[in-house]
Amino acid sequence: MAAADVHVRVCEQEILKYDLEIKALIQDIRECTGPQNKLTEINTDVKKHFNSLRLRIQELERMAVEQDKESDKQVLLSQVEGHKKQMLSNQTAWRKANLASKMSIDNMEKQALLNGADSTVRQRKLTKEDLAQNTSSITENLMSISRMMAQQVQQSEDTITTLATSSRTIQETNDEFKTMTGTIQLGRKLITKYNRRELTDKLLIFLALALFFATVLYILKKRLFPFL
Repeated sequence: MAAADVHVRVCEQEILKYDLEIKALIQDIRECTGPQNKLTEINTDVKKHFNSLRLRIQELERMAVEQDKESDKQVLLSQVEGHKKQMLSNQTAWRKANLASKMSIDNMEKQALLNGADSTVRQRKLTKEDLAQNTSSITENLMSISRMMAQQVQQSEDTITTLATSSRTIQETNDEFKTMTGTIQLGRKLITKYNRRELTDKLLIFLALALFFATVLYILKKRLFPFL
């Protein structure tokens, strides 16, 4: 029996806790000025608390029915009815708070739109003046760019002329190199031919000398040794 009383007291404490938390969330809804997603988040928390509160009231009602004494049963059932009425009152307050908060958010959004429209008109007036100033500035910038482009074109023409002159100089130098190469090759051929002729002359002189010495030796042999 004592254990049952403990469960009853714990259940009643949880019911009171959820009731107070729901009242605090309803007050947050009344004070909510937006945005809409914030109001949606608070309402989600309220729904969770109402579900938890409903389960605790049902649990208290079940424990009341299970009481042995009729007097204890009636007392708990009376408390259950009181909690149900309080929950219905909170639900009514919740709906009213949502209506008030939504109206407040809608009014603030409308006011913001109106302020935005006024700001847009002012911005358009300023934009005309800015456009005139920007047009003048753009014109000056375009003229400056045009002058720079003319200078670049002149520099490009000068560069092309210099490159053309350099190209002719390189071509003339290349022709001179070709001529020098031909002369060098011709000289090389002549030197090679001269070297070959010199070698032939040396060979002929050697053969003539050899023939001369052979003839002298033959004559000496005949004179000195006639019987051989």
